[in-house]
Amino acid sequence: MHHPDRLAAFVALGHFLRTLSADELAHLAARARNQNAWFDAPNVTAAIQGIAAMLAEEPLRHWAARYPAEPATPRRVGVVMAGNIPLVGFHDALCVLLSGHTLLAKLSKDDTVLMTWILTELQRLEPRFAAQIVLAERLNAADAYIATGSDNTARYFDFYFGKKPHIIRRNRTSLAVLTGREEPHDLGLLGEDIFRYYGLGCRNVSKLYVPQGYDFTPLLDSLQPWHHVPDHHKYQNNYDYNKSILLVNRVPHLDTGFLLLTENAPLVSPISVLHYSFYTNEIDLVDQLTDVAAQTQCIVSARGHWAGSFPFGRAQSPAVTDYADGVDTMAFLAELA
Repeated sequence: MHHPDRLAAFVALGHFLRTLSADELAHLAARARNQNAWFDAPNVTAAIQGIAAMLAEEPLRHWAARYPAEPATPRRVGVVMAGNIPLVGFHDALCVLLSGHTLLAKLSKDDTVLMTWILTELQRLEPRFAAQIVLAERLNAADAYIATGSDNTARYFDFYFGKKPHIIRRNRTSLAVLTGREEPHDLGLLGEDIFRYYGLGCRNVSKLYVPQGYDFTPLLDSLQPWHHVPDHHKYQNNYDYNKSILLVNRVPHLDTGFLLLTENAPLVSPISVLHYSFYTNEIDLVDQLTDVAAQTQCIVSARGHWAGSFPFGRAQSPAVTDYADGVDTMAFLAELA
C-alpha cells in the first residue's frame, strides 16, 4: 500500500467520524464508560470530534507532505499507549501507519474499547491496513518504540527499550498565564482547558501564573458554567477528599463548590484542585516558565497573547502538527534505518 492510499484512508476515517449520529456516539460512549468510568459521553464525544478535526483533508495532506512518502525500510514500531483520556494513543497510531511502518500497539487496559473500535473502522475503510496493525501484549518483536507513561514507568521503558530507537514520554502538564486584564468571555473559555476530561490529561491546565495582587473573583465567576462536574461521582469523591485535606491542614484556599484553588509550587495538582503562583513582572514570569519548561506540555493565555501559547479553550484541541512533549514523531519514524 502506497502513501496516497494510506492518506486517503485517514481522510475517509475523518469523514466517517464527522458523520456519526448522536445515537451512535451515545452507544459507543456507553461501552467505553463500562470499561472506564471517566470516559463519559461528553468526553468521548469531544475526543472523537478532536480526531475528526485532526483528519480534515487539507491540513492532513499539508502536514504529511513535510515528510518522506515512504520509509527507507518499513519497520515494526511498538507503541505503548496511555489510557488517561479517550483515544489519547491515536496520534501515535496515525504517525506510524501513515509513515508506512507496521504498528504493534499495546493498548492501555483503560482504553481498549475505543482504540480497538477506531482501528477496526480504519481497517474497514482500507482493508490493506490489516497487515500493518497488530494489537500485542508484548512488544519484543518491535524494531523501535514509542512509549507514554509516568515518570516511574519511563524508567521501566528506558531499561527495556533503551537499546533500540525510541521516544519515551514522561509526566507533563499544562499551564495558564493570566494578566488580570482578561475579558469574562476569555476566562470562561479557560474552563474547557481545566475541566475537559476532568483534568486527567497532560494538556489539562493544572497550574495558573497570575500577577501579584490578582483578583480571582472574575475568574471564579466565569468558571461557574462548569458547576456540573461534581455530577460525576469520581470527581466528587476527589473534590471531597482534597477539600478535607486542605481544611484539616488549614491550607488557605479558594472554593467554588466544585474547584479548589491554592497557592502551591508544584505544577501537577490533584483532580479538582488548581495550583497557582504569583509573578511580579514579565521577566519574573519568563524565569518561572523557563524553570518548568521540561515538565510543561503546553501553555494557554487569553487569545494566545503569550508567545507560543494556545488561546484559552484550545489546549484540548491539538492540531495534527502538535506533538506530545514537542518531539516530532514523524521525523523520528522517517529516520528509522
